[in-house]
Amino acid sequence: MGIANLAFDRKSCGSCPIRHRAVCARCNDEELAELETMKTYRSYEAGQPVAWAGDPLEFVASVVVGVATLSQTMEDGRTQMVGLLLPSDFLGRPGRDRVAFDVTAVTDLTLCCFRRKPFEEFMARTPHVSQRLLEMTLDELDAAREWMLILGRKTAREKIASMISIIARREAAMQKKAATDGFGFELPLTREAMANYLGLTLETVSRQISALRRDGVIALEGNRRVHIPSFEALLHETGDDSDGGMPA
Repeated sequence: MGIANLAFDRKSCGSCPIRHRAVCARCNDEELAELETMKTYRSYEAGQPVAWAGDPLEFVASVVVGVATLSQTMEDGRTQMVGLLLPSDFLGRPGRDRVAFDVTAVTDLTLCCFRRKPFEEFMARTPHVSQRLLEMTLDELDAAREWMLILGRKTAREKIASMISIIARREAAMQKKAATDGFGFELPLTREAMANYLGLTLETVSRQISALRRDGVIALEGNRRVHIPSFEALLHETGDDSDGGMPA
């Protein structure tokens, strides 16, 4: 079961695979019942745009199944991926009326959507939902800072190892497991998407993935299935210091 293909009952919040991590994680039964009356699902195929920067923000949403990218387009037409939306991540900002970034489905994507105004009113009545969204926003800020380090200071090998580590930890959390030795998951991004996000060439991404496999840091099954024989070995390849400081 991977990030892109979790099965769920669209009718029931109780069976939702992101229930324990989403913005509604602390809602009681009565509050969930209210959300049930507000929610709609939207599905997108891989490569399909979800929203464009500057569009009116008509809805906010939680990613239920699949992966989306956030990207910025420059005046000369160049684009840069600036973020990933994985299952349980929140799309949109209550209080804002415009979309901040281009949003594109990388895999087949399902969103649990709420019209912005009714959701803002719901948040005003349920402070713990606002608190949960604040926590998620701070986590997103931490992730953005981590990506600044990855993009700005790390070698190509460290960038690839870091991305694999981040996605593995998120996948394990979705399955309510620890990312331990032998953990396996489906890599949701193509190598081309990884190259775009990490500021590398496609050839460099392929070469570094092959090197990590050759060195026994990862094992591959087909094009996307990744197994991690030793999580400690993978973390060592990221260049991060285990005690939180910069390596000597």
